[in-house]
Amino acid sequence: FLLAAMVLYVPAVVLPVMVSSTLFGVRVDTILSGVAYLWTSGAWLLAVVVFIASIVVPMLKILSLAYLAWSSQLRSARLPRQRSRIYRMVELVGRWSMLDIYVVTILVSLVQFGSVATIDAGPGAMAFGAVVVLTMFSALSFDPRLIWDAVEPQDE
Repeated sequence: FLLAAMVLYVPAVVLPVMVSSTLFGVRVDTILSGVAYLWTSGAWLLAVVVFIASIVVPMLKILSLAYLAWSSQLRSARLPRQRSRIYRMVELVGRWSMLDIYVVTILVSLVQFGSVATIDAGPGAMAFGAVVVLTMFSALSFDPRLIWDAVEPQDE
C-alpha cells in the first residue's frame, strides 16, 4: 500500500485536480497552481492551509509510515514511545485527509451552469484520492505491536 501511495503521490501533485470552464476560457489547476493562485490573489492563509493539507500532510504520512515500517523491520528498540505516538498521529490525520477530495466533489456538483460555467475533477484528484486511501490502508495494515517487539525480552 505504501509503495503504491509513494508512486501515486507525484501524479497527485503534478496532474490537474480541477478543470474549470467559463465563458472566458478554461483553467486547469494542479494542487501547486491552486496554492500559487491563492497566494497571488491575497488569500495567504487559505494558500497555507491548502499547501499544508494537500502537500505537507500526505508527504509526512508517507514518510512516517515508511519510517515505522523500516524501524519495525529492523527490530529497532530505539524510541518506542515516540514511534507509537507517530503511529497514532498518522491514524488521526488519516481521517481528515479526504477533505480535499470532498471539496473538489462539492465544487464539481455545485458549479454546473451548463454552457456558462463547469468544474470537472481532473486525473490528479483521482491520484490524490488513491494516495489518501492507500496511506489509510497502509496505516491500518501496520501492526503497532511490532514497535514493541524489539523492546521485549527474547527469553519468552
